[in-house]
Amino acid sequence: MGRNVAIDGPAGAGKSTIAKRLAEKLGYIYVDTGAMYRAMALYVMTHGIDAANEEKVAEACGDIRVELAYEGKEQQILLNGENVTGRIRTEEVGNTASAISVYGCVRTKLVALQKELAAKTDVIMDGRDIGTCVLPDAQVKVYLTASVETRAQRRFKELREKNVDCDLEEIRRDIAERDERDMNRKISPLRQAKDAHLLDSSDMTIDEVVAAIMALCESAEQTKEKNG
Repeated sequence: MGRNVAIDGPAGAGKSTIAKRLAEKLGYIYVDTGAMYRAMALYVMTHGIDAANEEKVAEACGDIRVELAYEGKEQQILLNGENVTGRIRTEEVGNTASAISVYGCVRTKLVALQKELAAKTDVIMDGRDIGTCVLPDAQVKVYLTASVETRAQRRFKELREKNVDCDLEEIRRDIAERDERDMNRKISPLRQAKDAHLLDSSDMTIDEVVAAIMALCESAEQTKEKNG
């Protein structure tokens, strides 16, 4: 098994940004599991499938192939051979991904791929159930969170910088609703693993969060060397 770092947390906590920075510093492969679910959501949306209909989504799973590719150090998401990296970051796709991620057929398909990647190479992986389900034996586990208000403000700023018309209150409401779905789904709900380190980034800079997790990684490596 490769060296594995698992970062879990709610939507908008900064998991992807932090994980990318850490992967570069550690020389690990970054695996954005949320992007994989978003790719499946995009397929559901573009094929007119009702995300609330689990049976129809399950039928479509067999026709969906999600793959990861890398251009330099940048992860690319391929959906049935097409690069959809630039099409999966809308709020609509994110909400659909949250809706279909509760289905066993969807999770089974993607978790198998995620486990396969982690077994072959050193990875840092972020998502909702990485430390609890996908990589339960990860050497370092972090539960990264922030207040709903902080996460909404960050998302609002990000979208405005991209010249996307958006409403702060609507974003805040969407984040709160996604938290509710993610934390209360029957299969692999979002929760902090017992051996995960809690980091609340509400009042932390990106550099401070990265430094805190780097310290955890260094400590884990020292412990491993000490124990042979």
